[in-house]
Amino acid sequence: MQIPIDDSTLAWRRRIRAGEHTGHTSGLAAGALQGNLAIVPAAMSADFLLYCHRNPKPCPLIGVGEPGEPSVPGLGADLDIRTDLPAYRVFGDDRPARGTRVDDLHAVWRDDLVTFVLGCSFSFEDALVAEGIAVRHIDAGRNVPMYRTAIPTRPAGPFGGPLIVTLRAFRPADAIRAIILSERYRLAHGAPIHIGEPDALGIADLASPEYGDPPVIDNGDILVFWACGVTPQLALRDAGATLAITHEPGHMLITDIPAAAAETRLAGLGTGPAPPSPPGTTRSRT
Repeated sequence: MQIPIDDSTLAWRRRIRAGEHTGHTSGLAAGALQGNLAIVPAAMSADFLLYCHRNPKPCPLIGVGEPGEPSVPGLGADLDIRTDLPAYRVFGDDRPARGTRVDDLHAVWRDDLVTFVLGCSFSFEDALVAEGIAVRHIDAGRNVPMYRTAIPTRPAGPFGGPLIVTLRAFRPADAIRAIILSERYRLAHGAPIHIGEPDALGIADLASPEYGDPPVIDNGDILVFWACGVTPQLALRDAGATLAITHEPGHMLITDIPAAAAETRLAGLGTGPAPPSPPGTTRSRT
């Protein structure tokens, strides 16, 4: 008899920290909000914050840390951003253009680094599964396919670049339900940005995504594309920072925030504290 695994958010972060899970996080910690990671020097943090505000679909901001702090208040108990993602990608001086994959950030951590956590579309996949909608890459044990598009994002300071999208293929009836359900998860990229043929986005070869695994597409499926958190990863890579850090695509931060209640919780209206204001800013009062 197989012993059930503890699927709680804290249990998964501790497994990841211990090196017991090194793969992607799609399908883990059912119902929890997962986050993309972006870490920049404090001197660049205001520009990156503006980039997120100008591009809310690929960059839905859910948490900001203080300079040098490896925790992000409000997102999880016993959370250490340096160890609690399965894999990271580090960019900067003396590194390859595509960055370097590392298992943790202890060797590169600095006192001036500011952590941004952005919502991830993995968070609404649990809602699809709960409704009996087949999410083909999960069923196949694969990472979601991610593609570079010809659509530019709105730049801010040194940050800019193309929109990256994820693809999920559904039966027509399921596609309609998936679109409606995802709209409820605005901090997980919300509704899709495109439905139908990929050439409208400038995608030439569906079988060869830039990131993730090849898609699983059945005859008659509708192709549905969502904005993706790899978008700010490329913006960081090309911003010219001496050091910038992101998640390895598909290897997310698992937070303690319920995805279905994320907007309420992160607005400070539900159980638990809201994340702090970004460094150097003040929270407005009404």
